Amino acid sequence: MSQTNKLKIFNDPIYGFITIPNSLVYDLVQHPYFQRLRRISQMGLSYLVYPGAHHTRFHHALGAMHMMQQAVEVLRFKGVDISKEEENALYIAILLHDIGHGPFSHAMEHSIVEEVNHEAISLLFMNQLNQEFNGQLSLAIQVFKGEYHRKFMLQLISSQLDMDRMDYLKRDSFYSGVAEGNINSDRLIQMMNVVDDVLVMEEKGIYSIEKFLMARRLMYWQAYLHKTSLVAELTLTKTLQRAKELLQKRTAIECSRPLKYFMEHKVTLENFSTIDLDTFSQLDDFDIISALKNWQYHDDFILSSLSKMIINRDLSKVKLNSEKFPVEVLQEMSAAFAKKHNLSLQDTKYFIFKGKIKNQAYSKDAEPIRILKKDRTIEDVVEASDQLNLKALSKPVTKYFICYPKQLSEI
Repeated sequence: MSQTNKLKIFNDPIYGFITIPNSLVYDLVQHPYFQRLRRISQMGLSYLVYPGAHHTRFHHALGAMHMMQQAVEVLRFKGVDISKEEENALYIAILLHDIGHGPFSHAMEHSIVEEVNHEAISLLFMNQLNQEFNGQLSLAIQVFKGEYHRKFMLQLISSQLDMDRMDYLKRDSFYSGVAEGNINSDRLIQMMNVVDDVLVMEEKGIYSIEKFLMARRLMYWQAYLHKTSLVAELTLTKTLQRAKELLQKRTAIECSRPLKYFMEHKVTLENFSTIDLDTFSQLDDFDIISALKNWQYHDDFILSSLSKMIINRDLSKVKLNSEKFPVEVLQEMSAAFAKKHNLSLQDTKYFIFKGKIKNQAYSKDAEPIRILKKDRTIEDVVEASDQLNLKALSKPVTKYFICYPKQLSEI
């Protein structure tokens, strides 16, 4: 294939045209590992709340790379020295930062691939691709792992104000229709600079940063932690756990080969083999949805009921509270439900459960967002801002929830 044919452009509804910067990036995008991201939804089951939220992680990875291209251009314009190799490493690292996400990511991490998070799997994929591409991803992997001496490069990929967050806030708010999540990414990128190899934001960009942090907080409450999305994801987790439990009891379960593989094998990071990785790369949202459609008709009451809840969007009720729910409430409901459906109390935990969610838009414990002031001093954004709400945004807010089937009486 001729070189010129690899410099493709993608049409993106948010940024217009996204260009593929070189043939190596093109070949990575073309790789089956990356193409799989077309079949992994970015917002999991949020489309049960926001019907437009059907965009994929493929979309998001390209968008984040596009933002990185803008950031490199701005920083070079301001005199920051970024070599061709470093530029390429930034594009590859941001492009592949989410490649390890499984179908409906977080539900998978809590049920099937239990002890391995998506960041660890992303790294396994990167190492595998590095072998296939004869070491051309080595610098990108070094940056991704935080082992490269120029700290700002990691901050552009993973920090409290990185290209990943900028794209997913803008993209998720666009597709879900939650306008509060929209941010001015152009302005934020224009305000970036580097001092002593550390990423800073120029003082005149402070209002855009406040808006960004506020948008993040609102998107969490309104979209990512929306109570219906929450109960859908937890129900999916419980469904997968039940299927795994039945398989281990030698009950026949119909599902795709890759899904069955992870249900039957206990995979940990230490024993994650090339075969595991290859099998994982064949897993996507369709395996899960297809399994749920089959399981609706399974003889097991728990598995079929939970599967129907998701397929037909007939989900449990969720109550949120700023205080913990008393344990007696859970016990009463469990006893009533167990009696009605002839279940053991142990089995009612699939239908009646409680937990908590936490939202913190800005963390004081993590790497701060640094503001470069006019006198060239550097200050944490919370100190530099005249907005009291930034202090409030850095306090974690916890809400407690309880989920129970609709047929149980109201609390």
